[in-house]
Amino acid sequence: MKPLSDFEILPQPNETTCGPTCLQAVLRFFGEDLDLADVIAETPELEDGGTLAVLLGTQAIERGYDAKIFTYNLRVFDPSWFAHPSSAKVKQVHRVDCPDEKVPSVDLVKKLNDQIKHKESVKLQLACKAYSHFIEIGGEIRMHDLNKQLLRQYFSRSIPILTGLSSTYLYQAARERQRDMKPDDIRGTPTGHFVVLCGETPARKLIRVADPYIPNPFTKHHYYDVTRDRLICAILLGVLTYDANLLIIQPKS
Repeated sequence: MKPLSDFEILPQPNETTCGPTCLQAVLRFFGEDLDLADVIAETPELEDGGTLAVLLGTQAIERGYDAKIFTYNLRVFDPSWFAHPSSAKVKQVHRVDCPDEKVPSVDLVKKLNDQIKHKESVKLQLACKAYSHFIEIGGEIRMHDLNKQLLRQYFSRSIPILTGLSSTYLYQAARERQRDMKPDDIRGTPTGHFVVLCGETPARKLIRVADPYIPNPFTKHHYYDVTRDRLICAILLGVLTYDANLLIIQPKS
């Protein structure tokens, strides 16, 4: 396995292609020689632009990889649907990578399909259908407190983490108008983004981020370090744009 210090990412071609650009970088890190234009063409795009992490995970599975999502999106998932594997409610059928990982204790596909019947948001319904399909083709959904221990479980094994987060909070930038993506602190709304987390600094106080968007407020380049606290807040606030998750893609064991 290559060290995470070798992780490389290309610039995203436009404002809405950060997701497939991150996916292409992760798969290339694992040895896939994929043209970015092809990955973008194969990535489903939402009506208002961009995509969802679950759709990127589905692409990875269809290419022969394992994919797991740690979700913090309470719009889509109820915490009562998950429990620790030691709980009597959980059948011992789940692979667990992290000590405090919570696995589904209910039939998630049924819960998601039931939820579609009772909630009118078109985007929520789309997300529920995408997650149902992801689970049905082998994707895993987990809950786990978003902390340094969880991140280190993967960094220590040279596994990059693709995450859907709030760029508004990450960059501490003005909100943006939907129609033209221009900053507008009054009319604007929070903006989502995808980046890849690819390790820690030697003192373990900062997280290294590979960002397909350049120039970004941190640097003219693709790579920068941010505090863990800033990053965690940005990931959790990704719920405003229907992400707030970590997508773990790995070659099949």
